[in-house]
Amino acid sequence: MDVTIAIDAMGGDHGTRVTIPAAVRYLKQHPTDTIVLVGLPDAIEAELRTIKTSIEPRLRIQAASEVVGMDESPQLVLRSKKDSSMRVAINLVKNGEASACVSAGNTGALMATARYVLKMLPGIDRPAIASFLPTYKGQVCMLDLGANVDCNAENLLQFALMGTALVYAIEHKNNPTVGLLNIGSEDIKGNEIVKQASELLRQSDLNFYGNIEGNDIFKGVTDVVVCDGFVGNVALKTTEGLAQMLGGFLREEFNRNMFTKLAGLLATPVLKAFKRRVDPRRYNGASLLGLKGIVLKSHGSADAFAFFCAIERAAEEARGGMLHHISEHIEKWHDACQQKTREAS
Repeated sequence: MDVTIAIDAMGGDHGTRVTIPAAVRYLKQHPTDTIVLVGLPDAIEAELRTIKTSIEPRLRIQAASEVVGMDESPQLVLRSKKDSSMRVAINLVKNGEASACVSAGNTGALMATARYVLKMLPGIDRPAIASFLPTYKGQVCMLDLGANVDCNAENLLQFALMGTALVYAIEHKNNPTVGLLNIGSEDIKGNEIVKQASELLRQSDLNFYGNIEGNDIFKGVTDVVVCDGFVGNVALKTTEGLAQMLGGFLREEFNRNMFTKLAGLLATPVLKAFKRRVDPRRYNGASLLGLKGIVLKSHGSADAFAFFCAIERAAEEARGGMLHHISEHIEKWHDACQQKTREAS
């Protein structure tokens, strides 16, 4: 299946210097797909000249006259920047001219604009931010990572349904396991909302593993980890901080003296393999799930390789029919609820 990806070329800390080289790299590796670069035409064309790439049928420009700043208010952006590169890219998805949209821009503005333009899928109350993290066994899909600070049990169930659909679309894994992030694995642990969510998950047709703790995330105990946005965002940022600290410690130790530098030189192949295995750039691209369209948020400080990985993830979601799978899961759940209601009456 050929896909068309709309890219907010102006978004992020580095703008066109990252988004356009990443888009060109993607097209070289996917010769049947199409990229639409959305933004200020002069800036886009200048970057294309810099990297010696010309416009062709699979790489086209869609003009937008405004750029969303990384610190702008989502409400202000929604009201006053209707021709921003971010909004125009999302409109391409809404109109069916693009299969997915990728932006490294302001997260709040992206979520607000995408929700306003695309609307929510039937049966989904709130959108969720989902991303993949490396584990000992491969990778795990975790959500919500910050879109919803306060959630009820039904929200957490919907997150589980969407996460399961995402894993199926990306990894083609039948019946992925779902874990509910908690302060203990026992059923009696957690607050009332988590306990209620656990009961709903057990009643669903999902492959619910049960409660998992924070140290289970990277063991790869489950394929999907569900939590509210407050817990998820804290866990994600803690992970990022720990990774940076460990990387700094390694550099300090290997540079301590002549002998440790020599040891570092000898260990180079192992260190490179380790770095590739845990490289956060390979997992760049958080999905905004629950919308009537595929939208991915790249890290604002992403380099060209990381942004390339986000484009690939967006294409995989489109090719894997993620929206269809989410709708299918939600429909099954509501049908089951109606059946139980009929049986009870």
